[in-house]
Amino acid sequence: MTTKMTATQKIFARHAGRDFVRAGELVTADVDLVLGNDITAPVAIGELRRAGGSVKYPDKVVLVLDHFVPAKDIKSAEQCKAVRDFAREYGIKHFYDAGRSGIEHALLPELGLIRPASLVVGADSHTCTYGALGCFSTGVGSTDMAAAMMSGKLWFKVPAAIKVTLRGALPRYVTGKDAVLALIGILGVDGATYKSLEFFGDVSSLSVEDRLTMCNMAVECGAKNAFFPVDAAAEDYLRSRGVTVSDDDRIAADEGAEYEREVVLDLSSLAPAVAFPHLPSNVRFLGKDDIGKIRIDQVVIGSCTNGRIGDMRAAAGVMKGHKVADGVRCIVIPATPEVYSACLDEGIIRIFTDAGAVVSTPTCGPCLGGYMGILAAGESAVATTNRNFVGRMGSTESKVYLASPYVAAASALTGYISAPWEV
Repeated sequence: MTTKMTATQKIFARHAGRDFVRAGELVTADVDLVLGNDITAPVAIGELRRAGGSVKYPDKVVLVLDHFVPAKDIKSAEQCKAVRDFAREYGIKHFYDAGRSGIEHALLPELGLIRPASLVVGADSHTCTYGALGCFSTGVGSTDMAAAMMSGKLWFKVPAAIKVTLRGALPRYVTGKDAVLALIGILGVDGATYKSLEFFGDVSSLSVEDRLTMCNMAVECGAKNAFFPVDAAAEDYLRSRGVTVSDDDRIAADEGAEYEREVVLDLSSLAPAVAFPHLPSNVRFLGKDDIGKIRIDQVVIGSCTNGRIGDMRAAAGVMKGHKVADGVRCIVIPATPEVYSACLDEGIIRIFTDAGAVVSTPTCGPCLGGYMGILAAGESAVATTNRNFVGRMGSTESKVYLASPYVAAASALTGYISAPWEV
């Protein structure tokens, strides 16, 4: 039996106080950060109170109001109030409300709360985003969130791993969103269930934002987590966020570590991807596949997947000097106040509004069918979000097509699913 470990296994061993762990083993591990939002945290708070517990390590708890903020109705206002009261009661310094808040998975790396080699859990399935910065992060249920707040620990089954080897570099107009959609198309929506996706090869050809996007959508093929090693670009990003990377933080898989399978992804061969309804794995490629002329009613540019400044710049570059097509609603949602401010400073907001788009305060909004862009029966949308299940953005008779900011912006201008070179 090999004693070589994957990167994920190494992080678990460290946090479980062990020299070695193997896939499938149950371990109890120390948790470095526990995240909740305005949907999941109130449930966890209720469970904590029913158990008669309290928050053991307030500095390790992060509470972000982002899904329905500013509050869209009385129920969401009550959810937010429950979190505010709890944060005040326990002195939670990492509490982010409207004005300071942003979409959680864009906000935490930006604030320097994510460290390499750390173990992060969050009561939100897209918590897997942070693996782009060399840590283990995964989504958990609200009951697990309550347990982690009370004890500072959780039990896990150590995941087996899939090796994803990247080759080449992305062509023009092709992004990390296209790469991860291509990967999900290969694996299927359940092809990596409870597995760790670990990236190798030409990792440094991807920007940190691309890596965040790819890890964000790892859960869409069932993965427990995703992991990129820390290279010079990741270290520069972390340093810009006030995080110093030590040699001890640089986790890498052992040579000869065991992987269930290897997937080789040729980045240089990719084209802009679109995931058709109603699965993220239903992927087709613009310029390669004949998709016909698919009319749309709405475009959403934002979310924890594609709401960062690079995404805003990409979309604005396509839309500058053009107008949103008649009959199309284009909604742009910068993911954080910092991204919003950068868009203001760079004139990007003006580009969007001149084109006829509407720009929202940072929020998850329509991504989960919350508000700020619900679809009616028979309507279709192109979105830079992460899921296109039946009813995800509104009516069960609506359709959502997932794409990059380049494709979303181009589609807003033409009125049908389009590649950026068609504008």
